[in-house]
Amino acid sequence: MTSETHPLGWPDDVRTLAIDVGGSGFKAAVLDPQGVMLTDRVRVDTPYPCPPETLVSSLVRLTEHLGVHHRVSVGFPGLVRNGRVRNIPSLSRAAYDGETDPDLERQWRGFDLVSALSGVFGVPVKVANDADVQGCAVVLGEGFEFVITLGTGVGTALFLDGRLLPHIEGGHAPFRKEQTFEEQLGNVARKDIGNTRWGKRVVKAIAAYERFLFFDTVYVGGGNAKHLDPEQLPPHAQIVDNTAGIVGGVRLWDLDT
Repeated sequence: MTSETHPLGWPDDVRTLAIDVGGSGFKAAVLDPQGVMLTDRVRVDTPYPCPPETLVSSLVRLTEHLGVHHRVSVGFPGLVRNGRVRNIPSLSRAAYDGETDPDLERQWRGFDLVSALSGVFGVPVKVANDADVQGCAVVLGEGFEFVITLGTGVGTALFLDGRLLPHIEGGHAPFRKEQTFEEQLGNVARKDIGNTRWGKRVVKAIAAYERFLFFDTVYVGGGNAKHLDPEQLPPHAQIVDNTAGIVGGVRLWDLDT
């Protein structure tokens, strides 16, 4: 390690353990200060049911062989404020495609995830919505930028001139046929109607979001973005690589500056 330090107290060669918690899998890697992976990305399937203690222990096992790191970033598929979970649709299910389990939902609501992870990792931890973290990796800091992630559910994030705005669960907004964006675009719907019809829905969803967000650019990511035809998207839409969910873990700390 070098003896030089970052203005916020981090060494110039600070290592960030970046974790992407998804409804279908947990992924992790250690990154250098520029977001370059210093280790191979590791992955395990998401265990179900997954109450808080299962998530914490699973992340410890997943990352225990990744080596030295000074801090941890976690992209989480739900609403987190001040380190506490406010809402988490995917991990409140007893099975991947199952209905919400009231007991799991009760265990997750209000859970202090930052404190739990700080305790087991022994270093500072930041937890943010997975769409927020993915957006940190891809936005250019130019105007009003919108991020939508398509995976088990639908995540959204907003940035103004490179500043991450307070998180809202845009996937839960009404969309069409008395269903939300998440119900219409989530993985269950995609498998039910097929990729072609689902892709057309995504295009309609982007247009619907634009009618009330008036964004300059939209970035489409998440594990299901690979099923989209880029030529069908509007000119100001970009498909981003799913690794952004990990790479954004460095930029999440940079927002402190």
